[in-house]
Amino acid sequence: QVQLVESGGGLVQPGGSLRLSCAASGSIESIRAMAWYRQAPGKQREWVATITTSGISTIYADSVKGRFTISRDNARSTMYLQMNSLKPEDTAVYYCNTGAGGMMYWGKGTLVTVSS
Repeated sequence: QVQLVESGGGLVQPGGSLRLSCAASGSIESIRAMAWYRQAPGKQREWVATITTSGISTIYADSVKGRFTISRDNARSTMYLQMNSLKPEDTAVYYCNTGAGGMMYWGKGTLVTVSS
């Protein structure tokens, strides 16, 4: 069993920055790749970024490439999403995701609101 808890969301002005965190607990030795997803109001959930088990390789959606950075600290069982140059269209609930022991796990999400 794996538990995921997101934090760091809040209200920020356009052009500002936020750093999201995802803390994992439970059978953390079974965790492999991790990812961030988001769901904007009235829209489908979309994939944002993925990071491999070692943290060496990362992949980003075109909409956030060059502005967001995904990273992980395996010693603290935590994944991060550094968000810079935020736009109103980045407003969404951001979710942490991982696979462990053949099962998929999700956090409950943290809300990011980008507005003047």
